Amino acid sequence: MKSHYRSSGAFLFIFIILLTICLSTEAQTSNPSRKLVGKKAPLVSHTKATLTINSFEAGGSGGGPAECDGQYHSDKTLIVALSSGWYNNGKRCSDYITIEGNGRSVQAKVVDECDSSRGCADDIVDASKAVWKALGVKENSRDWGEMKVFWSDA
Repeated sequence: MKSHYRSSGAFLFIFIILLTICLSTEAQTSNPSRKLVGKKAPLVSHTKATLTINSFEAGGSGGGPAECDGQYHSDKTLIVALSSGWYNNGKRCSDYITIEGNGRSVQAKVVDECDSSRGCADDIVDASKAVWKALGVKENSRDWGEMKVFWSDA
């Protein structure tokens, strides 16, 4: 009979520990109205995409300044614009993503949206020349300007 009480006590102890952990996690991620606060864009891991090229400089092919910060950026910086769905209403602004292609990988900062309502396909990672060069793609190669890649949150 004592063994039965000991195993019940151990079960109750483990149950209380798990309950405490769950309640403490919820307290850290929600406010009193039970709405999540500080929610970031859902993490993306190893997603297929089409890498395109864009100039983020004033007068470049990107048009106006970047959506995230209202600034123009040098083509020599590792930056990207993401299709609207991946851009997620700006929730990925200033985050870094990892792009894998041409047997290499590079991390680039999200600074802009490739607006899907204005003709940008849903699978676009629009990148500066610096990203293309970091991936080792030569400007005169057949891949320069558009190629299939994988990307993930860094």
